[in-house]
Amino acid sequence: MKKKISTIFIISSMLTTVGFLMDGDPKEPSMTMRFTEYFAMLSILFLLITTFYFTTNSLAKKLQKIRN
Repeated sequence: MKKKISTIFIISSMLTTVGFLMDGDPKEPSMTMRFTEYFAMLSILFLLITTFYFTTNSLAKKLQKIRN
């Protein structure tokens, strides 16, 4: 479980970094705002990926039990 969550965190941080670097909007002059935007994007991606992964995993296990 811990390994799955850390893997999801690494994936979401890579996606966030790529998205943050490819963003074409002008950057805020404030470093505090940049860090806030980065960690907000990281949190949102982490929660979305975690929710999607564990929901589909749980659903697949329940369907497997029904089949057997």
